[in-house]
Amino acid sequence: MGTKDQTRSLPRGLRLVAMAGAAALTLTAGLATPLDPAPRQARAADGGKKVLTVAVAQSVDSLSPFLAVRLLSTSIHRLMYEYLTNYDPKDNHAIPGLATKWEPSPDKLTWTYTIRSNSTWSDGKQATAEDAAWTFNKMMTDSGAATANGSYVGNFRKVTAPSPTKLVIELKKPQATMTALDVPIVPKHVWEKVSDFSEFNNDKSFPVVGNGPFVLTGYKADSYVRLKANKSFWRGSPKFDELVFRYYKDQDAAVSALRKGEVSFVAGSPSLTPAQAASLEGAENIKVNDAPGRRFYALATNPGAKAKNGKKFGDGHPSLLDQRVRNALFKAVDRKAVIDKVFQGHAVEGEGYIPPRFSQYFWKPSGGRKLTYDPVEAARMLDQAGYKKNGDGKRVGKDGKPITYRVLCHATDPNDKAVGKYLQEWWGELGIGVQLNCLDNVTDPWLAGKYDLAFDGWSVNPDPDFVLSIHTCGALPATPEETGATDNFICDKKYDELYARQLTEYDPAKRADIVKQMESRLYDLGYMNVMAYPNAVEAYRTDQIESITTMPAKAGNIYGQDGYWSWWSAVPAESSGSSDNASSTGVVAGIVVGVVVLAGLGVFAAMRRRSTAEDRE
Repeated sequence: MGTKDQTRSLPRGLRLVAMAGAAALTLTAGLATPLDPAPRQARAADGGKKVLTVAVAQSVDSLSPFLAVRLLSTSIHRLMYEYLTNYDPKDNHAIPGLATKWEPSPDKLTWTYTIRSNSTWSDGKQATAEDAAWTFNKMMTDSGAATANGSYVGNFRKVTAPSPTKLVIELKKPQATMTALDVPIVPKHVWEKVSDFSEFNNDKSFPVVGNGPFVLTGYKADSYVRLKANKSFWRGSPKFDELVFRYYKDQDAAVSALRKGEVSFVAGSPSLTPAQAASLEGAENIKVNDAPGRRFYALATNPGAKAKNGKKFGDGHPSLLDQRVRNALFKAVDRKAVIDKVFQGHAVEGEGYIPPRFSQYFWKPSGGRKLTYDPVEAARMLDQAGYKKNGDGKRVGKDGKPITYRVLCHATDPNDKAVGKYLQEWWGELGIGVQLNCLDNVTDPWLAGKYDLAFDGWSVNPDPDFVLSIHTCGALPATPEETGATDNFICDKKYDELYARQLTEYDPAKRADIVKQMESRLYDLGYMNVMAYPNAVEAYRTDQIESITTMPAKAGNIYGQDGYWSWWSAVPAESSGSSDNASSTGVVAGIVVGVVVLAGLGVFAAMRRRSTAEDRE
């Protein structure tokens, strides 16, 4: 789930569309089909435009920035629209975006942003503070518009635009995220015509008006997303003329396309497998980037799905409501084996909720609190909780029936399947059955609460507020029929109190300490078991991309950045565009973003950018 790496779900009105698109698509790389409009011939006809094509394994959940939570979708929105602030690609500190500067009042309750005067929408109109004020006000007053990023404005009292270059945000209480509002600012004159924000997908009329480094010019569900360079972008035009995200359901096919020069970049699902990375190491004109990632990879338990109105729904196994059972299950998970045998060293063993890449917020359990691998102790804990084995060696529930847990698994993520096999072995030794439900789309059962456990994951932003917010009671759906911003239906009063405290704490060290307390609480509750922090393992063709920016600059990722730096900065190699063959005129960088939402966790439309959850960002 996913800022945002693999996120999970779509608003209910979009689910059927997404499912139909996924089921209908069969894409053969390199062939001209209605879904793959002859990219090579088109490039030649266009006079050898430099096209960077990225192979992706994740579907777009929505092209509306008010609804999208999957990593692919939110990454595209970073290319289409400016945010008030951005993150420096070197070290993640806040830098100007649409706003050139910002200043809080002494009591921190009023923030004034100076909006740049040199940003224009792609239709020629000036981008102003009124666009920003309208975006935030719409999110504050329309629940549909608050689906993806509503947590950012929940504390806003009033937003005004006294002038075209002045934006004023008044708060109810101090808010520490005011330089990290990861909300795309949209053009008021276009979006004020939208009647239903919960249904509008922003995918019917092209080009889509934006003010980012690229302009969206075309889209086919589960096939491709096409963008062109915005020549009037205030920071400077991208070096490539076009950027194409091409969908590959089969990750091996995407790697093969990279070898053939049909695409310039692959990131995997969301990362390349160890075998795929090894096969590309040393290959001519191919560079493998293997760096610490911003994701966590976890197992989530169904805590008993419920809505804000108190109504319970779903059919999670009642034994999982017992914290002793959850902790016992996780003590029977060998994290070291996951790292060594599944990720084959391309990951770090999981501990707290925030990956070690964000050292300020990284937390790990100390001493006896750590749920170390101990199947004997796990069995004892289950016995103590009253879940004992019968004469056949099967653990039985309070109803006397053998326990078999249904585990949601992303069909497109090989890691889910591999770890699932180990779970069947490890938990089988405890006398517990495991039914792997590997689906192309895990969204529906996840939103309906019809699962016992699920593979989960998110991409974490430099400011972790979003991935913290998706576990608050306020993120639950209003009713069982609606979609909330929750990742996993967790609702804990103590956690909520800590969340409110960190949001109002401006002292970085004190806020980090509160965040670590939140991670500690999540760990103790046992609803989330972080197994690994996967590396960002990706590859690109050096005969098509001469240079490209990683984030952070030292040992960072290329795909799924907290910004637009990679694709905006990418420099075409001299051979790029020199002919009309597959490896020259266009760089098809198919960003294979593992469908963590769909594949890793079933993306929640209500969640913003989740990581394995295709993490939002």
